[in-house]
Amino acid sequence: MQETGAGLLGSAKRLLCTLTSIVSTRLELLANELQEERLRLTQMLFFALAALFCFGMGILLLTVFIVVLFWDDHRLAVVGGLTVLFFASGTVMAMLLRSRAKAKPKLFSASLSELAKDRAHLGANHE
Repeated sequence: MQETGAGLLGSAKRLLCTLTSIVSTRLELLANELQEERLRLTQMLFFALAALFCFGMGILLLTVFIVVLFWDDHRLAVVGGLTVLFFASGTVMAMLLRSRAKAKPKLFSASLSELAKDRAHLGANHE
């Protein structure tokens, strides 16, 4: 009788140890994914700000160049046309940004898939 009790207790300890190991591994994976996502967002923000600055300066200088080029003949028409062009471009970029924000990859997808595999594996062993 004591052998089955010790065997049952030993099995319970091994099961608890296995579950603790699984949870620990999944938490480490989750922490890694959080760190990678934070790094990716920081890099994207830096590059977006640098690109925005460079494009802004380029557009400003191009606008000044075009207005000066047509200063004598059609300066108001050129300024109006460039204004419409910039507003249209800004609208298109805002729509693209919005669609990108909605289509972002699912957060913690690797962790969720590993947990689904664990659940399937434990379910198969249980039956």
